[in-house]
Amino acid sequence: MTTNCRYSDSITIVVPTFREALNLPHLIPAISHTMRAAALDFEIIVVDDNSQDGTLECIGDLQRCHPVRLIVRKHVRGLSSAVIDGFRAAKGTVLICMDADLSHPPDRIPALIHELRDGADFVIGSRHCKGGSTASDWSTARRLNSRVATILARPLTRCSDPMSGFFALHRSTFANSAPLSPVGYKIGLELIVKARCGNVREVPIHFADRKYGQSKLTLREQVNYLRHLKRLLDFKYGVVSRLLQFCAVGTSGVIVDIVCFNILLSVLPLHISRALAVLTALTSNLSLNRRLTFSYSRHTSWPKAYVRFALSCLVGACVNWSVSVGLIASSGFWQRHVTIAAILGILSGTGFNFILSKRWAFADNSK
Repeated sequence: MTTNCRYSDSITIVVPTFREALNLPHLIPAISHTMRAAALDFEIIVVDDNSQDGTLECIGDLQRCHPVRLIVRKHVRGLSSAVIDGFRAAKGTVLICMDADLSHPPDRIPALIHELRDGADFVIGSRHCKGGSTASDWSTARRLNSRVATILARPLTRCSDPMSGFFALHRSTFANSAPLSPVGYKIGLELIVKARCGNVREVPIHFADRKYGQSKLTLREQVNYLRHLKRLLDFKYGVVSRLLQFCAVGTSGVIVDIVCFNILLSVLPLHISRALAVLTALTSNLSLNRRLTFSYSRHTSWPKAYVRFALSCLVGACVNWSVSVGLIASSGFWQRHVTIAAILGILSGTGFNFILSKRWAFADNSK
């Protein structure tokens, strides 16, 4: 059970940075003004990834008037891990994360704290909930990117802005979360899932464009977001998530098989074309399963995995055939419904193939 936040509780605001020295002289005083006006006990922790852009000197100047301290990380880099390190170093009983680029309004911090006080497990400063907004010059591509990312996260949370980097939670919630292993920059979504936050609330904010510095959102970070989603889906849904991925890979293998077969058939004899198409699809499925469904096994021996996966597929095919033919031969009912019998055979074969792949071909030997 989450303990209600009191306004007498201490607050730690963590700001991860990398080359944000131009923004800090504007952000830190704005946070201090808001917190002092609300009579809140607070500290600010800036976690910097060794920017060497004047951040150290800037924080030194700001420390004269504001309760801010700096953590410089010289051997680690990444927004999510910076936030985690900041939370671990925090003295406050309430933890808040916000970006350094002036996109998050400091004057909404008390509203986040109020929702925690009212019983929320996790509070998001949201651009997309009722009353929220974004800068008017957001491009169509940027809005589409944000919307697609939100839709992809829907199996994990129903909130409207899970991508937000402006959020608050109790220190106890952070401390009791499952081991954190975020990929990319969506640490808020990681915490919602790994801390099993049931009562997630949103506070409307206006999300402004940065005025100084450059955006850190790159194609690489978008790919990392997809990897992060896969990890969180596996954590939340376990074997069901992996089974769906396994089926998706199998479906792609059917497409690879058909395309290769038709291409090869134009230049090679039938039996050779068919054999090469099957081997190509098998290789494609093996590769995708190693990198996606059973990604923990990607460093295992390729030849061993290939042989084991091929045998697993063979067993699945035998089960498929046995169930389908056995049902059809067993009674007149199944002779009248051969398609249903075939579907049951496919499902049975896929199930056996998945189990053998998980427990043998791609076994997690780290456990």
